[in-house]
Amino acid sequence: MFFRRLCLFNALAACALGAALNDVPRRGCATEISPDEMRTVEAKFAEYKTLKALDDNRADPSPISIAWHVIFTNQTVEGGYLNETTINASVSALNDHYSGIGVNFTLDHVDYSQNTTWFIETDPIYKTVELEMKSALRVGDVATLNIYTVGFGTSHNNELLGFATFPWWYANSTIDDGVVILHSTVPGGSKLHYDEGKTLTHEVGHWLGLYHPFQGGCYGDGDFVSDTAPQVKPSYGCPVSQDSCIGGGPDNIHNFMDYSYDSCLDSFTPGQATRLREQMLYYRNATV
Repeated sequence: MFFRRLCLFNALAACALGAALNDVPRRGCATEISPDEMRTVEAKFAEYKTLKALDDNRADPSPISIAWHVIFTNQTVEGGYLNETTINASVSALNDHYSGIGVNFTLDHVDYSQNTTWFIETDPIYKTVELEMKSALRVGDVATLNIYTVGFGTSHNNELLGFATFPWWYANSTIDDGVVILHSTVPGGSKLHYDEGKTLTHEVGHWLGLYHPFQGGCYGDGDFVSDTAPQVKPSYGCPVSQDSCIGGGPDNIHNFMDYSYDSCLDSFTPGQATRLREQMLYYRNATV
């Protein structure tokens, strides 16, 4: 756990330095995993797939239940207060983004908490405030998607747009399970270039078991999806000619799991669709 937090700290520090050197606004995602943990997790997952063949054409997939927790400091849009029209628009956008791979979400619960500490200080590295918030609010079981919207307002977290848990973390940290995003990244929000709801789509991808397509660089298993091109670095903006692993095909700049502007992101691959179905069945005992 310490190593994972150290990796997160280094990733955020690098992101902050990059932002200082470059005027292009950057997507800050703090969902990271160490190489050692990844090797262990993927070995177990490969063994499971060998023992039990999975049918990727399941009929009547079950919608994923959403519990949405609005954290706000005052009842203004700037203070994080999201009305239910905005929340419904966010869920609609999420369904639109996942529609091509047959995943559906339904909003079953909304609650509001006026708490300035939670709003500003929720942080994936210094987890005390985050876990206090989640302990008070989290509902449902392993298959329930808990979403928290906050403000990220400290020197440690103000580069963030969001973070999420991977599904295999649930067994050891049930309360931690879920997705946290910056409130202004919802559709129509105020976060420049990240205002179409695709931060939520990206973080939910992690919650469903997907890695970044630049995971692992140009060599090895990368993101463990065969039809995402190898990629050594995140995409910022919408760099249409970027090919960071020469010979492997253009980078995944339009993939929801990359870091491009919202306007540039529009797809998952069939391989990602297969992986998230398998991950949901294995870790969350849910069919999607």
